[in-house]
Amino acid sequence: MAWVLLLFTVVFEVFGTLSMKLSAGLTKWVPTLMIFVSYGLSFSLFSLVLKSIDLSVAYAIWSGAGTLVVSLIGILYFQESLNAVKVISILLIAAGIVGLKFSSGE
Repeated sequence: MAWVLLLFTVVFEVFGTLSMKLSAGLTKWVPTLMIFVSYGLSFSLFSLVLKSIDLSVAYAIWSGAGTLVVSLIGILYFQESLNAVKVISILLIAAGIVGLKFSSGE
């Protein structure tokens, strides 16, 4: 169950980060509100995750998966640049997430 909650923390963290982009510097009230709601939910769920998953593993997966998803959305949706260094870096993040999941012994 903790791994499912960790997945939801990533989803809310990604939504909060995308809301930051869409808030136009906190000038649009709906995305601005969603920043606080999303991060509030993410942090609240993350505290529950830490009851069952080691902090070092949970935080690395949470931040890495969030970075991975936001990077991909930035490239695909916001037409951010893509080059070989970005591709390799994104693949390394993904490999790190998989490695940490298997290192947890669950």
